[in-house]
Amino acid sequence: MRIALFTETFLPRVEGVTNTLCRVLEHLAARGHQSLLFAPEGGPTRYADTPVIGLRGWRFPPYPDFKLIPPLAPIRKPLQAFNPDVVHVLNPLSLGLGAIQQSHSLGLPVVASYHTDVPGFMRRWGYRLPSQLMACYMRWLHNRADLNLCPSQVTLELLRRQGYRRLKVWSRGVDTSLFHPAKRSAEWRLRLTDGNPEQPLLLFVGRLSYEKRIHWLHAVITALPEVRVAIVGDGPARPGLQRLFFDAPVVFTGTLCGQDLAAAYASADIFVFPAANETLGNVVLEAMASGLPVVAPRAGGLLDHAVHGETALLFEPEDRDSLVAAVHTLVEDPALARRMGEAGRARVEPRTWTAVLDGLLEDYRSVIAARASASRPAWASRRLADGL
Repeated sequence: MRIALFTETFLPRVEGVTNTLCRVLEHLAARGHQSLLFAPEGGPTRYADTPVIGLRGWRFPPYPDFKLIPPLAPIRKPLQAFNPDVVHVLNPLSLGLGAIQQSHSLGLPVVASYHTDVPGFMRRWGYRLPSQLMACYMRWLHNRADLNLCPSQVTLELLRRQGYRRLKVWSRGVDTSLFHPAKRSAEWRLRLTDGNPEQPLLLFVGRLSYEKRIHWLHAVITALPEVRVAIVGDGPARPGLQRLFFDAPVVFTGTLCGQDLAAAYASADIFVFPAANETLGNVVLEAMASGLPVVAPRAGGLLDHAVHGETALLFEPEDRDSLVAAVHTLVEDPALARRMGEAGRARVEPRTWTAVLDGLLEDYRSVIAARASASRPAWASRRLADGL
């Protein structure tokens, strides 16, 4: 197959969409498919055998490393020259609009994948009317695609209630060889606890942005002064968080990857994820693979995997005291934390990236076949149906 992909965000910006897209490109190369990626400029010109066309955009003030690519970006000629069998638009917003319009004009089938609850974030920031307008726009945009993929069953049901059509779950895998309890490291635990390895260690991994509500961990530290906290990741909220936690037992590591990230997970005791608007939460899967019990809100796509009382303790999404109580329960009962960590590991072990991404390739083939069937003359379809 020949697959053209469009993304609103890519390297060097590290977050869930980028991580998933990198896995997709690696899998396409491994399976021998040809692909072309349209992405914001400033990243690599090639990734895993896929040429990358960098497009100029405008920086979005709240997130300086995010660029909005206008819908009228010069994509038609390279898209037409590549002549793809299918177009995959990840998290369509502005560039995604142009990609869907051009694909329609060229008669190309379109797969769109929903990754981020942008309207939910806007509501949380206090922009209620703009969030409603954004919700209408995103629904209209996605409903122009031949297939809409979403990362969890919870998200699919939410989008269905909002009027999204042609929905299917495209979940995520996890590298259970990389993320493994055996990666626990005395050296990393010493580093993450700032020299206090005997104390309970809470871990957050993810992009340091405002909607992740990492500042809620301050209430946990205040109520449970014996715990240590490690925050792994980077982003626009980091300076403010460092000011908030300047005299607290918190270690900021910046972005980690590969074996360092695996060691950080495995060297902690509890994974705490305060964000309440996640469509899945890849880091939750990585934490579970690493043998950590999870504390997370009773909301969003992570509920597909974070099962209360089995792999996680879930707190009420808008209640900080509920978050504190959940962490306190696991700190006071290490045996319970250990059982939940083992159950989480068992739950995600079958979730390989290979199986998940082979499923994506089947989705591509399905929309290609459906488009070909729809464009076939009626008389030809009847003859095929009659076996002639």
